[in-house]
Amino acid sequence: MTPNEFLELIAPFKDRVYRLAKRLLRSTEEAEDATQEVLLKLWTHKRKIKDYKNVAAFSMTMTKNFCYDKLKSKQAQHLKIADTDYEEKNMPLQRQIELNDSINWVERIIAELPEQQRIIIQLRDVEGYDFKAIAQLLELNPTAVRVALSRARKKIRIRLTEIHNYGIT
Repeated sequence: MTPNEFLELIAPFKDRVYRLAKRLLRSTEEAEDATQEVLLKLWTHKRKIKDYKNVAAFSMTMTKNFCYDKLKSKQAQHLKIADTDYEEKNMPLQRQIELNDSINWVERIIAELPEQQRIIIQLRDVEGYDFKAIAQLLELNPTAVRVALSRARKKIRIRLTEIHNYGIT
């Protein structure tokens, strides 16, 4: 496999690898390092890549495992939380502040979710994976993925309601 063939193969999903790593590690620098490591491992095993049915799913599994290992290591103590870079230029300042505040709240709530629910939210709602792909990636059945996603969304919705109603029900 030539470098150009490799780049063509990984181009469609390399951004997804980065976003999953960032969601798990919560640090831009750590996510970039994780992405680089995963792509380097893929390059190192380029002869075996054609044996995999779905290289994107395989790379997402590699990313997940790499990030878990990273979080379990002593280096995890040094990870820092990264803020979102979303910003729209034509929006009034007050609206930008409200939007950033809402995004920060959602990120905090997602961070409080159990690990499996966090990953499922990331893969389904951010990355756009279907239930079957998520089930294969996480080695679950599709029904379990649907249930976990539903529970995660419900927790987010309840928590946001509590926050915006100031605890008044």
